[in-house]
Amino acid sequence: MSSETAIEYTTYEKETDLLPAIKLIECDLSEPYSIYTYRFFVHQWPELCMFAQLTEGGEQMCAGVIICKMEEHRRRMMDGYFSDDREALMRGYIGMVAVDKRFRGRGIGRRLVSMAIERMRHMGADEITLEAETGNKGALAMYEAMGFIREKRLYRYYISGADAFRLKLWL
Repeated sequence: MSSETAIEYTTYEKETDLLPAIKLIECDLSEPYSIYTYRFFVHQWPELCMFAQLTEGGEQMCAGVIICKMEEHRRRMMDGYFSDDREALMRGYIGMVAVDKRFRGRGIGRRLVSMAIERMRHMGADEITLEAETGNKGALAMYEAMGFIREKRLYRYYISGADAFRLKLWL
């Protein structure tokens, strides 16, 4: 990637945005996902599904992707008791992050995660969780540098039999 190559960060808009991202995720992550999994995320939380795109030699390519969601996860407590108005806490979830191997080390993954955190914070998230393979040292270092804490080890979490860490960021 030349110093003149600009990276454009975009948000999901249409189904064709997914095709290059799916190819990247399939190459990068150990879990297989069906098209319905992607659609579950992008149709409900399009603002939390972002892409890093660059143009090189006249060709546009997906250099990175993040796919997230945000949902209620429990009621808010007031003075040690559940409040009657049942106002819920909100949990953001980072489901998938992938950066093309050719473009790693340029801050693309960090920028995508930062953008997702800020959007979730703006949407009212109280915390954000994700899972990462215990052997993915680069991803774990990045998340921990961004303030995520290892909450739990999940044994044989992935189809491959690999363990994962659940990481959490309190906002």
